[in-house]
This record gives sequence, structure tokens and C-alpha cells, in this order.
Amino acid sequence: MARHSAKKSSTAQRALLRAGLTLTAAGAALGGGAVSAGAAEPAASPLASPLASPVGDLDAAAAGGAVAGALGTAANGGLAPVKHLKLNPLSGTGVDPLDNAVGTQVADFKPVTTAVATGPLAEGGALADLPLVGPASSLLPG
Repeated sequence: MARHSAKKSSTAQRALLRAGLTLTAAGAALGGGAVSAGAAEPAASPLASPLASPVGDLDAAAAGGAVAGALGTAANGGLAPVKHLKLNPLSGTGVDPLDNAVGTQVADFKPVTTAVATGPLAEGGALADLPLVGPASSLLPG
């Protein structure tokens, strides 16, 4: 589409977009400043002393610790069910497409089968039960 035939946006739409972007940038700057202030040494930060507020004095270091603790608890509560969720809802039913193992044996060699690959899912395993992904999922909180 040529530029001259493109839709023209109204001035009000542009103003709203600019105001929204400005507020977003300001919020990100304030949030980033609060995070870096919480990580700085108490003597170097102006927020190290308690802040006066209508509800009393606020300690920025304690607030940062509370936020970090809340994020850790939320990650534990949110990821634990995912790690132990049954991956194959059809496991144990007669219509499970993963409950099929193919095997073969040539002469007197040891038989080879695909049950090792499809077994954990066909038995109703979770993410933590999978052969390669299970140990890696132990790195997740929860």
C-alpha cells in the first residue's frame, strides 16, 4: 500500500498514544529506580531512611525484601502444579495414542523397543517423570 493512500490517524489518537507511552516509560523508570534503590547500599541511597507516609514510616529495604519473598512464594505456588501435572490426559484409557510400543529382535541380539520413550507418558507421568526433562525441571521452584 502506498503511503499516500494509508489511513490517517487522528490527532486525538496520537495524543492518547503519546500519553500512554509517556506514562509507561515513567512507570518503568520509577519501578527500575525502586529496584536499584533497594539493591544499593543503605548509606548511598536516599531511600535508605524511612519514608514518611500517611500510614507511618516505610522502610524501603523491608519493602524490597517483602516483594522478593512474595515473588518467590508466587513462583513456588504457580510452578509446582505445572511440574506435577499429568501430561497425557488419555493415559490409562483404551484410546491412548501413546500406549503403543514397537519392538524387534534380530537373531539372538537383545530386543529393541520404543516403550522406553513412550512409557513415561503412556503411564500418566508428569513433567518431573520424563527421562531427560525431569532432572532439568528440578531446577524450577516448587
